[in-house]
Amino acid sequence: MIHETAIISPSAKLGKNVTIGPWTYIGADVEIGDDTVVHSHVVIKGPTVIGKNNTIFQFSSVGEDCQDKKYDGEPTRLEIGDNNIIRENVTIHRGTIQDNSLTKIGSNNLLMAYVHIAHDCMVGDNTIFANNASIAGHVHVGDWAILGGMVGVHQFCHIGAHSFIGLDSIVVKDVPPFVLASGSGAEPKGLNSEGMKRRGFTSEQITAIKRAYKEVYRKGNSVEEALANIPDDDESLVMFKQFIQNSARGIIR
Repeated sequence: MIHETAIISPSAKLGKNVTIGPWTYIGADVEIGDDTVVHSHVVIKGPTVIGKNNTIFQFSSVGEDCQDKKYDGEPTRLEIGDNNIIRENVTIHRGTIQDNSLTKIGSNNLLMAYVHIAHDCMVGDNTIFANNASIAGHVHVGDWAILGGMVGVHQFCHIGAHSFIGLDSIVVKDVPPFVLASGSGAEPKGLNSEGMKRRGFTSEQITAIKRAYKEVYRKGNSVEEALANIPDDDESLVMFKQFIQNSARGIIR
């Protein structure tokens, strides 16, 4: 159903069973997949591709020009996957040519009210951004990560898969997978063990990751020494090690 007061560009492409609420604006070069619901007073600008079965609540702004002063009107993109819930007043900006000209959000994510996703960010699948969480430009967030309310993430930081960032934290360095972090700036506070249990990690895997965490954070090792002491006999350990090895900003310590 498309409300009679909605404004939709002739070049926009809407899938089957798409609902567009009153006073919503769908701009040029926007594609919206099947069964997506866009509530009232939403603005979606392109080039933007939105997948299937998403729900976008009122007063959100999706696919707007970014707030980077280097941006000069280039045709950059936003891609959003399937089954996402985007709550009230969320803002998501397209990318810049200084990166890959792309902001990308995966599938099955929950973005609560007033979340901000800046230009060139890469967000995985099954993440949760609580109210007012904001990530600056070029931030990467891994699958299943959770950002608490009022969290702020500095540009170019990477947040590892299955990590948990506590309420009102400021993140200025990379947070490895599985790590629970909080504070201003955020510090490691242990592992997100409860989240790992809920997602089917075995007790043996969780124990192995705890040992790896102790090597990095509890034994006084340098990062290089810690990585040398962590085995490669489980994919979760490989993920943990590779994230730290590839960190450009350095990890929280």
